[in-house]
Amino acid sequence: MTGAPDSPGPSDRPDRSARFPRLRRFVWIADERRPTAPLRLLAALIVVGILAVGTSFLLLVLPLSGVAFTVVAGLAVPVAVTLAVLLVARFVDRRRLSDLGLRRERGWLADLGFGLVLGVGLQALVAVVGLAAGWYRLAGVLVGPPIGLLTTLALFVGVGVYEELLIRGYLLTNLGEWFGRHAGSIRAAALALLASSGVFGAAHLANPGSTAVSTLGITFAGVFLGLGYLLTGRLSLPIGVHISWNYAQGSVFGFPVSGLNVESSLLALEPTGPRVVTGGSFGPEAGLLGTLALCVGIAATVLWVRWRGGRGLDGRVLTLDRR
Repeated sequence: MTGAPDSPGPSDRPDRSARFPRLRRFVWIADERRPTAPLRLLAALIVVGILAVGTSFLLLVLPLSGVAFTVVAGLAVPVAVTLAVLLVARFVDRRRLSDLGLRRERGWLADLGFGLVLGVGLQALVAVVGLAAGWYRLAGVLVGPPIGLLTTLALFVGVGVYEELLIRGYLLTNLGEWFGRHAGSIRAAALALLASSGVFGAAHLANPGSTAVSTLGITFAGVFLGLGYLLTGRLSLPIGVHISWNYAQGSVFGFPVSGLNVESSLLALEPTGPRVVTGGSFGPEAGLLGTLALCVGIAATVLWVRWRGGRGLDGRVLTLDRR
């Protein structure tokens, strides 16, 4: 009689991870112990959607009204989206805050200040050129209740932070790593910049007065903002520009902000020139004046980074080296 068969040793056990090697390669990065970029982006989309929709429903039952409701409603979704991005980045992407461009290193505060000044300056350029050429007329001064200037500031701070964290810090970085597996760092950076900017433009399709031209304008604005991230490796510059661009556009000069009108503004400039120049009811981002401002902003950003001794396209932002 033969004895009982020996129990299989380690070498005899089937390698389950090797059953579907190609499938596994598309869903999991073994050495990094995290899903591949497409799955990480899908996870972020799901979590952001759940928290954003849940927050919107919560606002319907809050016993708030007036200014308090305006402020809470304006900040609730930005806070929810920010929390969602940070949760996915921590537990799915296995990232630190610094990996998303939130770096409190030397120069971050200077970048933030430059961005804030630049955004105001670019909108002032639009106003001055437009008034000088007769494409705008001054329709009013100190329009709306003064408290509106504060509520819109809170709103635009929230929007500037969460959109930059989501589109530039999370999306652009993940796309850069994904493209970087198949292309050099500069090409990967360019592809990630264009793709994330396209998403940024598409995200504004539902805004009032949106057109194909306005979508291209917002996409170009995404290139401008993304370049500030790529050249510095930090979000502080694009966050500063995003906040002050929106606030100066709406609350200082009274332009529509991507199709949305603000309640209060220091000045009220109404477009009288061709829509192709002023952007019409959507605002400067849909017109040639907005394009001019973006081109000046890109040039100013490059000069600022060079003056500050920047390193150009930062490889650490877009490569798989996440140390």
